[in-house]
Amino acid sequence: MKWEELTQEQQHEVERQLEIIARGVVEIVPEEELKRKIMKSVVTGVPLNVKLGLDPSAPDIHVGHTVVMHKLRQFQELGHQVQLIIGDFTGRIGDPTGKSETRKQLTEEDVKRNAETYKKQLHKILDPEKTKVYYNSEWLGPMSFADVVGLSAKVTVARMLERDDFTKRYQSGQPISIHEFFYPLMQGMDSVALKSDVELGGTDQKFNLLMGRTLQKEYGVDTQAAIMTPLLEGLDGVQKMSKSLGNYIGIDEEPNEIYGKAMSVPDELMLKYYSLATDIGNEELKELEEGLKAGTVHPRDAKMRLAHTFVRMYHGTEAADAAQQHFVTVFQQRALPDDIETAVVPANELSDGSIRLTKLLTVIGLAASGGEAKRSVQQGAVKLNEEKLTDPNAEIVPQDGDIIQVGKRKFAKLVLE
Repeated sequence: MKWEELTQEQQHEVERQLEIIARGVVEIVPEEELKRKIMKSVVTGVPLNVKLGLDPSAPDIHVGHTVVMHKLRQFQELGHQVQLIIGDFTGRIGDPTGKSETRKQLTEEDVKRNAETYKKQLHKILDPEKTKVYYNSEWLGPMSFADVVGLSAKVTVARMLERDDFTKRYQSGQPISIHEFFYPLMQGMDSVALKSDVELGGTDQKFNLLMGRTLQKEYGVDTQAAIMTPLLEGLDGVQKMSKSLGNYIGIDEEPNEIYGKAMSVPDELMLKYYSLATDIGNEELKELEEGLKAGTVHPRDAKMRLAHTFVRMYHGTEAADAAQQHFVTVFQQRALPDDIETAVVPANELSDGSIRLTKLLTVIGLAASGGEAKRSVQQGAVKLNEEKLTDPNAEIVPQDGDIIQVGKRKFAKLVLE
């Protein structure tokens, strides 16, 4: 099928889809392959199969994970079908990408539990009607040892060592288990089994995505186009968003928490967050960018809009409006919120009516540990009835109705038992 054989309307539709798909994308391999596939889809009306593989190694999804999800949603809005693969088989090995050592293997129970949580969260972004969910144990589990040997014969060790993380581990004398070499092979077999037209992943997944193309060719399947999306920096503005680093916004977090965290996004990353992790359109994004550049849009207002957008996407408009009002009331007007949750202080935790400040914070759940409580106090983040407390060893005599605050977003009204 040649470009000049398309009608002007068809050409316009192909260009429109390519423009939407290319937004925020780092690399498409190869671009002409993707264009050819979209042309065929536009002419025939048959949707493309767009694949994303998920290794359910952790149950919670944060905004950084959603970058590729929003690209999938765009494909769905263009009429295409998403193939969501839960790596219940590959997840037992663990993706070695970016790892300096062999990853701990997940149990079957871990994988199933995390997979169910993933599916629930992902449907906040993806259209369930245009999303087919697969488990790769369906085709990887039945493979015989002869099948595995035949698969491994299609790729050389030298090719595997082209991966940067494998190369570094090999050169530094760190062990690489043979089963880790099978991870990209198994991910590639997912593309073979489902005859995927397009596969998406972060830039750190490039080797795995291209392996899908390699194996499709080996098994006589039309090769997929690979689309790499960027990795999103976290709230620190430096490192990749990660729950372990504490620089994340979780999509299942409470509305006030999402809003408050979004307000701490560095100014220089605002547009990147808008572009990669929200559902606003290209025209709207362009207007925002021009307004910030011209000074007609204040960065604070743009950030409040970003925060409102995140809460609206994952909790609805009503919750977003309430979270914004909460933020304005508490942080801009410096007033206490009206809906502070109560926290019970059991009598057996008191000694002659008093309790050490750090212990109080852990008892009422405003700190996960004594160490975290101590750091919060030392950093000046703790207030009692709006008075800052700076001595972690201070003994407090709590009263019914006292308001404890930790940081900008955590409040509790004390109730004595």
